[in-house]
Amino acid sequence: MDDDKPVIEQAMATITTAVEATKDAATTAVKKVKKAAKKVVKKVAPKKAAKKAAKKTAKKAKKATKKSKKSAKKTVKKAAKKAAKKAPKKTSKKKAKKAKR
Repeated sequence: MDDDKPVIEQAMATITTAVEATKDAATTAVKKVKKAAKKVVKKVAPKKAAKKAAKKTAKKAKKATKKSKKSAKKTVKKAAKKAAKKAPKKTSKKKAKKAKR
């Protein structure tokens, strides 16, 4: 410590140097953390994106199969209804023809 300067000035000088040192240390630490985070993101992000894409395609496939199942059921029901409607008509026509003879 200098005997020429008052104690308050010496204390302020020490405090300002300490603050600057901690500030520099904090900024370098933040920079290092950011760099590390970027590296992690580069490694992790593609995997997450691939997982999301896989999930989306799986959902789309499920929806497509559900739609195809529903449409198949509808077509089967329609065909059954048509067949049910046509069957009595054919038999009644045949019976009518036989009755006429």
